Amino acid sequence: MPPGRPTIGVFDSGFGGLTVLKALLEVIPNADYLYFGDTARLPYGSKSAETVAKYAVEASHFLEKQGAGVLVIACNTATALALDTIRRASSVPVIGVIDPGAEQASSASKARKAVVIATEATVGSHAYLKALESRGMEAKEKACPLLVPLVEEGWVEHAVTEQVARIYLQESFAGGFESADVLLLGCTHYPLLKSVLQRVIRPDVIIVDSAESTALVVAQQLGSPLAAQPTDSATKVQFFATDSVEKFRRLGARFLGRSIEEVKHVDLRE
Repeated sequence: MPPGRPTIGVFDSGFGGLTVLKALLEVIPNADYLYFGDTARLPYGSKSAETVAKYAVEASHFLEKQGAGVLVIACNTATALALDTIRRASSVPVIGVIDPGAEQASSASKARKAVVIATEATVGSHAYLKALESRGMEAKEKACPLLVPLVEEGWVEHAVTEQVARIYLQESFAGGFESADVLLLGCTHYPLLKSVLQRVIRPDVIIVDSAESTALVVAQQLGSPLAAQPTDSATKVQFFATDSVEKFRRLGARFLGRSIEEVKHVDLRE
């Protein structure tokens, strides 16, 4: 990256990638940000690898044209199915969420066993499984399809959500994985459930958030200090969505942890 204030482009199929943006803002305050949510075409999980790659490359090109000097693929599905394609099509560095999460899980685990919870599409790709096994880890993947709609409904601390999480995790930490000491969050919605997940797992299990891991990798790539420092000027964040901007503002605030004032509508087909 050239010296100076970087512009970081963050791409996701919808709202979940805002947890990655939140982590980036905390770790790299001396940057400007572009966030693109392809809300008109979500979910990506039900689409083919070719379609996901096409959509992701279109979004990446859009962010580059807006001035992004580095791209963060916050979408687990796009990272799992299309990261190499996006990198070949991009003229700037591209960072996905899977390898950073796997690397941190490997560093945190003493038992060398991890449980990964994710969407069905991400689990079906086995991207986390391969990334962890390449680091000498045993891994068990568990699809948790009910968690995303519960988060988007705003039921983060609801008793129903805790019961659903308990059932999923009891199944996950079984069958030879009773001793797993890392829970890797393989979906960008799941950081909102950290407190719930912590209550239903063993106290010694470490939760690894791919959003936080990715932000640290981006900071290392940029050579940015990890500790927040006073900025020369206010951080500029621009939001783009392919569907309702009002829905993006309303739902997005839950993921970002702060209000979103302005969202620009984009139609990539134009």
